Amino acid sequence: MTNWMIAYQGEPGAYSEIAALRLGEPKPCETFDEVFAAVENRDADFAVIPIENSLGGSIHHNYDLLLQHPVVIAAETFVKVEHCLLGIHGSSTEKAERALSHPQALAQCRNFFSTHKHIKAEVAYDTAGSAKIIAAGGDPSKLAIASKRAGELYGLEILQENLADEEWNITRFFCIAHKDHTDTSNMKLQPDVTQQKTSIAFTLPNEQGSLFKALATLALRDIDLTKIESRPFRKKAFEYLFYVDFIGHREERNVENALRHLGEFATMVNVLGSYGVIA
Repeated sequence: MTNWMIAYQGEPGAYSEIAALRLGEPKPCETFDEVFAAVENRDADFAVIPIENSLGGSIHHNYDLLLQHPVVIAAETFVKVEHCLLGIHGSSTEKAERALSHPQALAQCRNFFSTHKHIKAEVAYDTAGSAKIIAAGGDPSKLAIASKRAGELYGLEILQENLADEEWNITRFFCIAHKDHTDTSNMKLQPDVTQQKTSIAFTLPNEQGSLFKALATLALRDIDLTKIESRPFRKKAFEYLFYVDFIGHREERNVENALRHLGEFATMVNVLGSYGVIA
């Protein structure tokens, strides 16, 4: 079996690495731009990118990057985010003064900070990166908020589990491939092909009822819309780009007809990919 190289953003122990491990051999990158470049330059076979979180919403920068690089969505996977409070041996919440983590993770643990007012939240570049910093620093007054795996990798003690405010903290990841390389047949786990999903991006003329017409191309064909989001269109002020997910594969006849119909009046239609779920 081929062991694909899977690029991801972050340090070992990041939630993105957990997603990458489901698909192949993880390849860490410092930034999302580097992740996309790795796929575009064939330095990685695939990459995993977080695209939305059930609490924090969409990762808009990654949506923008999907349109800027020659990539396609090959699969999606979901990772349950389970934040742990980590520290070196001898640390405790009573002695702690600071807790480091990614800004989104800190925002997801507001209740912890409100009940531990002596601990100040401190921004780090990555959840697993914060664990790496704490392990290297050896300061018992500083803690990290990261995954259990990050604690194990960097030799930290788990002081508290289930730190997030809500239990339903789940991140959706896209597995992306170069547009000329979309074969997932040799991945460790196969996508579930029983229900395919398609993601598209499109722009519309600034005319009355244009969005209604766009959505009608799906509704009239009983295509199940699962997500719609608008983003500022960078090429023109105060015009918008729409991202839409729906159930169905681009090669199904009703989906083909809907996309053809949409293309008759949309100023741009970009099919980002049709894909299944990897558990």
